[in-house]
Amino acid sequence: MKTPKIPADESQRLSELHALKILNTPAEERFDRLTRLAKRLFNVSASVVSLLDAEHQWFKSGDGITARHTTRDISFCGHAILQDDVMVVEDACEDPRFYDNPLVTGEPHIRFYAGCPLRAPNGAKVGTLCILDSQTRAFDADDAHALRDLASMAEAELVNFQAATSDELTQISNRRGFMRLGQMLLKECTLRHCFACLAFFDLDKFKEINDDFGHREGDRALMDFADALKISFRQSALFARLGGDEFVVLFIDMDQQQANERLEAFRVALNNYMQPLDRRYRLDFSVGMVEFDPAQPQPLTALLNQSDSIMYQHKKSRRQQR
Repeated sequence: MKTPKIPADESQRLSELHALKILNTPAEERFDRLTRLAKRLFNVSASVVSLLDAEHQWFKSGDGITARHTTRDISFCGHAILQDDVMVVEDACEDPRFYDNPLVTGEPHIRFYAGCPLRAPNGAKVGTLCILDSQTRAFDADDAHALRDLASMAEAELVNFQAATSDELTQISNRRGFMRLGQMLLKECTLRHCFACLAFFDLDKFKEINDDFGHREGDRALMDFADALKISFRQSALFARLGGDEFVVLFIDMDQQQANERLEAFRVALNNYMQPLDRRYRLDFSVGMVEFDPAQPQPLTALLNQSDSIMYQHKKSRRQQR
């Protein structure tokens, strides 16, 4: 078996993949209809929309296959993203890259494979639309053309997903994206019996920034705050702009004491981030925190409502202290 090489643009490729915010998201009809169509069109046993992160091949959609992911080192798609066009393997048993691959010698007993790279908006190849069969078969130019057409539709859906779940101004998750991903993470916390915490932020004196300096400066303040969130929490939490000057952070595998410590550190980090920017105002926030108990799980909407109420009490208290 030959392990696929790492693309020369791997760092950029992974950055673009994660920017799409689609990894490990639930199945969606707009992708499923493409894999159903490909399976029927080519009369194969399976069709998959596959995305490749650093170590795994993850299936956004699959028709005729039950697995949700495999390791990247045994993936056919890991080889396919190294090419600029459709990669075809008409008989895997005769191909030196795959003849002893566990996906060939065992389930799903792949003999035929064809995969077309899927590109992010900047051109990075983040995955494939591929078809598989347990029987060898030929694949001609018309077949390749049809697979490219389906792949272009899948690429359009990847872009649509990003636009639908990202905040246009700050380029972090919007409310829709946060609700989708957050509820999935809470479900995982329940299964793993781990705590989580939700922090609801509201910027202090944001109206004054708009009134005194204009809405363009207000937009800049929102972008500054979002950038500070990215720096502090990119590796450890899910964060989003819910709308207006309201932001939220979901801490996974963290109790309330630990999350409070992270928030205090973030307040310091925000001040440090803003100082060299030399804005004409100070950026600060009020926050409400609630804990998610896996033994008594609550839906994300309930946590948002509770943290919102706590945040407004915090804001009221801060106003009275000034």
